[in-house]
Amino acid sequence: MKQLLRSNDPTAIAFAKVLLQGEGIDCFEMDVNMSVLEGSIGILPRRLMVADADHAAAADALRENGLEPDE
Repeated sequence: MKQLLRSNDPTAIAFAKVLLQGEGIDCFEMDVNMSVLEGSIGILPRRLMVADADHAAAADALRENGLEPDE
């Protein structure tokens, strides 16, 4: 798996997840529990992971919709 997006903004993660679902790309959100443990004040970023084979298509989908993926 590769990291596609890392953000403190939960709305950006949610938007990216919906975009990827629409494209038929499976993704997995990491560090959700760590964010909750630190009190949900946004210090620890969440990571959105995709399969290695889907990374290029997922990054293109994010760019086309105004989000900048991690490279």
